This record gives sequence, structure tokens and C-alpha cells, in this order.
Amino acid sequence: MTLLAEAPPATKRLTHPAAFAAVAALLLTFAAAAAVPSPLYVVYQQLWGFSAATLTVIFAVYVAALISALLVLGALSDHIGRRPVLAGAVALEAAALILFVVAGDVTMLIVARIVQGVATGVALSTLGATLIDLNPRHAPGRAGLISGIAPVAGLAVGALGAGVLVEYAPFPTHLVYALLLGGMVLAAVAVALLPETAARRPGGAASLVPKLGVPARLRADLLALVPVIVASWALGGLYMSLGPSVAADSFGLHDHLVGGLVVTLVCGAGAVASFLMRRVPTARVLAVAGAGLASGSLIGVGGLLTDDLLLAAAGSVISGIGFGAASLASFSTLARIAAPHERGELMAVALVVSYAAFSLPAVAAGVVAGRIGLHDTALAYGGVVAALGALALLIQAGLNRAKA
Repeated sequence: MTLLAEAPPATKRLTHPAAFAAVAALLLTFAAAAAVPSPLYVVYQQLWGFSAATLTVIFAVYVAALISALLVLGALSDHIGRRPVLAGAVALEAAALILFVVAGDVTMLIVARIVQGVATGVALSTLGATLIDLNPRHAPGRAGLISGIAPVAGLAVGALGAGVLVEYAPFPTHLVYALLLGGMVLAAVAVALLPETAARRPGGAASLVPKLGVPARLRADLLALVPVIVASWALGGLYMSLGPSVAADSFGLHDHLVGGLVVTLVCGAGAVASFLMRRVPTARVLAVAGAGLASGSLIGVGGLLTDDLLLAAAGSVISGIGFGAASLASFSTLARIAAPHERGELMAVALVVSYAAFSLPAVAAGVVAGRIGLHDTALAYGGVVAALGALALLIQAGLNRAKA
């Protein structure tokens, strides 16, 4: 039996509105699956007794695999079509979930995260490009809106759902993956029903050679987004890797639901903020992003310094607003400026920048935590993110003055 259903005739495939909704749901599902291990890291640490540094290595191999997939496969769907690449991503994600179910030690957990990283990298770039392909003519900004909201909302849903299941349901390290595996079966059906939106064109084999290429006319736009992308995803990396552990270490919160809520505070606030700002001009959204990341990080640091849980939670929410605003503005800009044949590759480049910022600082934090402790590491990390957010805000203010 194969996971992927046989493709139906073109006349039986989804209409464009239904296909757009299906692709948005797939993007949400892949993001949720990526967030699920975060509340489980504390459980795995208790079972297998590994350090914070090992935890961030597990997190880092996932991101390294994701970035590698983006570099090698990010532009493939521009050449062979969206559907074949999405079918492969769904199959790989299903394989990763099976590996999570049978994992019995750190080595198997690392293997599962590597496979999941490849699947997620392939899926994110291709789904983002497919959304742009299917974007309704009457709503030209909708693809950028969904590309900004769905990943952040998916991270929130995945982390919270995993936290609830780990705390209150049986089989904490198995049930959530089994449920996601059922979701991948539905995803396979959805992919089989999608219309193909990208014409085949030569150069598929050549596109597998790792490269980060951005057309000259788009480079200034992308470079202007880099500071806020780095600040927002560096923040996300801290919460996704060490957030539950910091909550347990600094505030004595060992409830696994709380571990999920730590991630959800940031990502949930980000998703809501993205939706509420969907009609706000991009320049203003970028200003909100920088201000939210800077002020929220400083407030969170204040909460850690004073052992004030409510203050720390408020900082997380405000940082999350900045995170969501950054995601919305970034992906809306990319959706607007990319030509059809550039979409897969440009999305891949932006995601490489995002996930490098997501992983490298978090890994460094894991190493440092082994020497100075989680509490002091979180303080230092928060200060760095605040500085990056302030820099992004200053750069955006300068750009706005230059355009005035």
C-alpha cells in the first residue's frame, strides 16, 4: 500500500478556491508537526537524561536538514511542477512521524528530526510558491497573508496540542505522532486532488546544485527584510528549543501543558497580530515588528530578572506580536515582488535566512547554558534579540525617510 493516492483526472481535481484552501491547510499542518517535539523535549530529557546542549543539537539537526533541503530542492518545483515535490514531502513527513513513534533513544530522535527537516524544507518553499500561483485575482495580497499567518499559527497549534496530549493523554511520546500520521494520509489525498500550477521547464537537474540566487532586481527588497527576519526567527528559535526548559528552570513550571503554552504565547500572539494587520501598509507592519521584538524581549528579560511570571508572559506576547508582524510583512513582500518562475527559489532563499537565524543562535545558547545556566543564557539571548529588533526598527525608519 502506498501513502500517496493515484492522481485523478484533471477534471476531478479541486477548483482553484478549494485548492488554495487545501494548500493553506497543508502549510498549517507541516508547521504544526514541526512544533510538536518542543513540549516533548523535557519528557525525552527525563527519559534519556541528556543535557541542554544535546537538546539544542536535536533542534539544530532538524534545521540543518531543512536548510539543506531548501538549498538543494527549493527551486525544483519551478521545473518539474508543484505536485510531485509536494507528494515527496508528504511521504517523507510520514516516514519521520513513524520514526518518532518507534524512537527509543537520542540517536533515533535525531534521525527522525533530520527526515522531518528535509520534508519541512521541501514543503514550505513549494507550498509558499503554490499559494502565490493560486492567489485569487480579487485578493492580490491573500497568498502573502496566508504564507505569513499559517506557519506561525501552525507552530502555536502544534505546540499547544502536543502539550495538552502529553499532560493529559496516554502514551505521551506516541499518540501525537500517530494523530499527525493520520493527518498526512489526508494531506496525500489533498495533494492528489490539487491542480498543477507550474508548467514543466528545463533545468530541473541543474536546480539541484546548491545555490542561493536572488535576481538583481529583487536583492534590495530582500536585504531590507533581513534584519527583521533574523530578529524574529532568532526569537522563535529560543522559544522552540529552550522555552519549556527555561520555564521549568526559572519559574519551576514543570507541567507539560505549560511547556506548550510557552511556545503558544509567542506564536499564537503572532498569528492573531498577522491577521489583524492584514490590511495595514507593509511599512507600518515592519515598524510594529521591530518595536514588538525590541520591547517584548526587554520586558521578558525584566520578568526573568524579577522572577515575575506575569511580566515574562507579557513580554512573550508582545514579542509574539513582533514575530507575527515580521512574518506577515516579509512573506507579503516576497509574494508581491516575485515573478512566477522566481517564486520557488526566492521563497527558498528567504527561508534559508529565516531558519539559519532560527537555529544557529539557539544552538549557541544551548552550549552556553551548559556553562552559565539556562536562566542567565535566556537573559543574554533576550538582550540580543531586543538589540536586533531595535536595529530593524531603525533601518525601517531610515528607509521610510528615504522614500518620503
